[in-house]
Amino acid sequence: MGLITGVLAFLYHLPQIYKWLLKPYYIVSFLLTVAFLVVRKAPGLCEHLATDREDGNSCDFDWVSILGEGREVEILMFLSAIVMMKNRRAITLEQHIGNLFMFSKVANAILFFRLDIRLGILYLALCVAFVMTCKPPLYMGPEYIKYFSDKTIDEELQKDGRVTWIVEFYANWSSDCQSFAPIFANLSLKYNCAGLRFGKVDIGRYGEVSQRYKVSTSPLAKQLPSLLLFQGGREVMRRPMVDNKGRAVSWTFNEENIIREFNLNELFQKSKKLNKKQNGFQTEDGSEELQQETEVEQSTESKKDQ
Repeated sequence: MGLITGVLAFLYHLPQIYKWLLKPYYIVSFLLTVAFLVVRKAPGLCEHLATDREDGNSCDFDWVSILGEGREVEILMFLSAIVMMKNRRAITLEQHIGNLFMFSKVANAILFFRLDIRLGILYLALCVAFVMTCKPPLYMGPEYIKYFSDKTIDEELQKDGRVTWIVEFYANWSSDCQSFAPIFANLSLKYNCAGLRFGKVDIGRYGEVSQRYKVSTSPLAKQLPSLLLFQGGREVMRRPMVDNKGRAVSWTFNEENIIREFNLNELFQKSKKLNKKQNGFQTEDGSEELQQETEVEQSTESKKDQ
């Protein structure tokens, strides 16, 4: 039954996935992922490749060579095992596909260098050019999020002490931040209201904000993304927590963990009562809708500014 549900869910979201995968970043990544398979199997090209197979067939994978070495299939199987291990902690589709592409490129580089050092250098150059010129597409879906700059974040957090803020500290170059973007946006759609607001600040761009709020952008610290909860303009909690060495304590950024750790359901209920008091005779639904429309305008303006 679970398998059927999964298949139906995949088919339901297939048009969205299809449109998403047609972006240049994923098309080029896919081509780099299957590069060795294409070269090894392409008629007219594979005949000129070196092989360690006992039968001398250069258009097939090396299962066992004459010297008992060079098992290309074993490298591919090892790649599959690594991808499955990494994907156990993956949350979004972007993370699953990102892990597949990344480790496939590593395996392709090893296979090409083993086959011919010139092909290995060429493939490595293509990967470097890809990293330098192609960036993963940013999330551009619906959200109720205020984007801060180094000049606006302090003012907004301290403007109204009754408002609770959940702020994501992120960097555009971080793949973890990019994968987390749709999750944070979905939370803002569910819980945003006048008394509970969602914000983001790019500390990869605003280094002073990174130092002021003690969120490291170093890849070794693994603090990106970081979620900070502010009440009355002061930080109440953050995830992930940071140890004495300045490294983040392992924490999974999924929707369930965030709702539980930040008590979003309780905060939302308290914020709805605040909405009702502020708006007098206006209904809770009406006040929430009005606040969401305001947030859309603020979010759009903030994105344009950045």
